Amino acid sequence: MSNNDWTPERIAALMALWSEELPTSEIGRRLGITKNAVIGKVHRLGLPKRRQSPKQELEPADVIRLDNLSADMCSWPVGNPSDEGFHFCGGPKVLGKPYCAKHCAVAYIKPAKVRGNG
Repeated sequence: MSNNDWTPERIAALMALWSEELPTSEIGRRLGITKNAVIGKVHRLGLPKRRQSPKQELEPADVIRLDNLSADMCSWPVGNPSDEGFHFCGGPKVLGKPYCAKHCAVAYIKPAKVRGNG
């Protein structure tokens, strides 16, 4: 069976996942097909439109955008700057660093001699 075969079982799975309001990319991943294949089949089946996607909903209060990032907040970028959901960590930053402790651990790697490997 190719990835383009829409068996009754596969259609039922698509419909169930669609009703759970999973993103089309996640439905595609679970079914082993592209997001566009999901969208096309949903359209051909006439499935009901869903509520607004999370990107279109109001942002949670804890999402930190550039315009509300302050000097004492972690400036670690989260996501792709070209995406609508792009934001910054915003956690309390480590003194003298631009990031929180979690992101400092990722951003700063000790030289091999300091780690004891040399």
